Order: sequence, then structure tokens, then C-alpha cells
Amino acid sequence: MRANPDVSFRSVSKRYLIRQDAGRTSQESGGWKWFRKLRPKREQRKEFWAVNDVSFEVQRGESLGIIGHNGAGKSTVLKMLAGITAPTKGEISIRGRLSALLEVGSGFHPELTGRENVYLSGSVLGMQRAEIQRKMESIVEFAGVRRFIDMPVKRYSSGMYVRLGFSIAAHLEPDVLLLDEVLAVGDKEFRDKCKDRIEKLHADGTTIVFISHDLAAVQNVCERVLLLERGRVAAEGSPQQVIQRYTETTNLSYTPLTDAGAKRVQITGVAFFDESGERSSGFQTGRPITARVEYFATEEIRDVSISLLFLWTQGWTAAQWTTSGGQRPLLIHPGPGSIEFRCEELGLQPNVYKIDVLIEKPSTNQLFDHQESCTAIYVKGGKKVRGSFYSPHRWHEVSPD
Repeated sequence: MRANPDVSFRSVSKRYLIRQDAGRTSQESGGWKWFRKLRPKREQRKEFWAVNDVSFEVQRGESLGIIGHNGAGKSTVLKMLAGITAPTKGEISIRGRLSALLEVGSGFHPELTGRENVYLSGSVLGMQRAEIQRKMESIVEFAGVRRFIDMPVKRYSSGMYVRLGFSIAAHLEPDVLLLDEVLAVGDKEFRDKCKDRIEKLHADGTTIVFISHDLAAVQNVCERVLLLERGRVAAEGSPQQVIQRYTETTNLSYTPLTDAGAKRVQITGVAFFDESGERSSGFQTGRPITARVEYFATEEIRDVSISLLFLWTQGWTAAQWTTSGGQRPLLIHPGPGSIEFRCEELGLQPNVYKIDVLIEKPSTNQLFDHQESCTAIYVKGGKKVRGSFYSPHRWHEVSPD
């Protein structure tokens, strides 16, 4: 490890003890409260290592992304960095002024107004009153809560909470900024403002440790990414390499239904292929992509629709491919079958997308099969544009008459 990093995390582990009641007698389970009082409770404590021997460091002005599935230990790492919880083992050190936004409205007093909470939170974060007064208008404007700034925050929505909390943290001008899922709450306009602010702080030399399921933001902001799996470091490296690894671990295989005869038609597989025909999970915006859906039918079914849903990791639908888009109705014959979707220019922007597959009959509102989050793809690079999608288009210069 290099000397004098802003953030140093050395062989850190965090253990929690989970209390579990041992088995009780039938008399106790029958509700004999007096019997319980006479006998001491038998408790077993099970060790759970939320973080296990994790090491990394972040240099001045560097931005580190931490990604992983839910329960991987990401938030625990940031809470230890922020000093909210202490490590069981290992050493943590941070140089410089620290600002952290780990939870929606963390540190807010519900009975105080938004303005009063700006002073309170700013003071806790190390800002002087004069500095808070000087930045108040900018904080309120960025958060978009001007109409509600003198209202008790207990009446705020969760979106208003996180906007105000992020605005305070971002205006601290910290040396080290810790962010945990700040882009998961709020509308698209505010999320874009957050991304712009994070990128500006990064450009100004702020050291950032960033947790987010918005992998496009991680790739844009971070020079280096850490992948956690079950409390351990599974991969570390460039955003493209580590996000690709994460995508591969997100891919799920189909689990055959135990009662295959219960469905008239059943999805049996889905796969994606790049422009060379190779099976892949990584694609580029604006490049060709093919998806193949396999199924098995027990009888002939007319007017069937098969759809692929592309979902952001937050669960929102980003796009849909469907056979019922104005082409001839799909006729399914008994036995195995498959269809292919072909897209010449993928419109999805860089991110990870989970895939749902549906087989239905729209005319009778019958849903034959629905496989949720059965696989995932990772879209990277390619034709980057502003907005949520790349829309294929052409242009030409028009000569004046």
C-alpha cells in the first residue's frame, strides 16, 4: 500500500452476534408463562461476520466505488469509515475533513424545521455557523425545498429528506466524502443533479467512497471499483472489469418447475448474443444484440405473445421487446420451440439490466409463464448520449434555397 492515503482500511472485520433461543419444551411452547420465569432462557449466540478481512486504501482525489449484492457488507464498510460502528478487528484511518451521507435524513431532528436542521447537521459535520449562513441559499436551492424549508422535517417526504441531506453533505467541501445509495431516492432530475455535483467534487480533488446500484454512475465517477461478496473482497480493479464480474454473478440460471405439466407453455431458457453470434452478457449502446427465448408447450396455442422486460436494478422497467408489436400473431406448436429478438442498435445506456420473460395471450388476459430476474446483461460504452436511451437517428445538412 502507498504512503499517506486519505482512506486506509487494513485487515478490517466486523462481527455481529445473533441471538437465537434454543429449543423449548412443549409445556413452554404451550404458553406456561410461569414456567418460563422459573427457568432461565437458553440462548445461543451465532457469529455473523458482515465484513471479513477487507483491505483497501483511497488516495487523495481518487474515487472508489463499492458494489455488490444486498447483504455483501457495503453499508457496513461505510458505517465503519464514518465512525458509526467500530470494527471488531483491523485498523481504519482517514485524513482530512470527512462528510458522510449514509442514510436518508440521518442526523435530522424531526421536530426542527429544515432550516434548523441545516444548522444542526452542518455543525455536526464540522461547519462553522458563518459558513452555514453563507451557503444556506445554495443548500436550499440545490435541495429544491425552498417552500418547505421552515416546516418541521417530520412532514417531509423521503425524497425531500434525502435531497436536503445530500445538499448539506455536498456543500461541506469535504476532503473525504462517503456516499451510500444517495442516487436511489428522488426523481430523475435530482439524481442527475447529484451525479453532476459528485463529478464536480471529484474534479475538484475530493476523495470519494461511493456505494450505488447505479452502475453507470459508478463507472462514470470512479477510477477503481471494489466488489464485495459475503463480506469479502471478490474483485478489485477498473470499473469495466469489476462491473463485468458483478454482472456475471448476477446472472441466474433457470430453475425448472417441479410440475411441468401445470403450465400449457413454459419458458425453459433465455440467452443473449453479440453481433458476432457469440453468447455474451456484455453489450455496447448502439451495437447489435440478439436474444433467444426457449420454451416448451404441451399443446397448440394461438395468438401468443412473448415479451422480454429490461429492468434497472431498482426494479423499474427500462424497455420491452415483444412479439405483439404489430407483426403476425405467434402460433406455438406442442413440444420445444424458440424465438429470437434482434435489435440492430441497442438503445439502453450503460448499466446493469435484469431480465424478465413473459408468455401470455393478450386477447384473453392469460399469463402462461413469467420468469422474474432470470438473467442480466451489462451495457457498457458505445454511443453515449444524454438522457436515458440512445435513439438511432440520421442527420444531413440542408442547403439554403
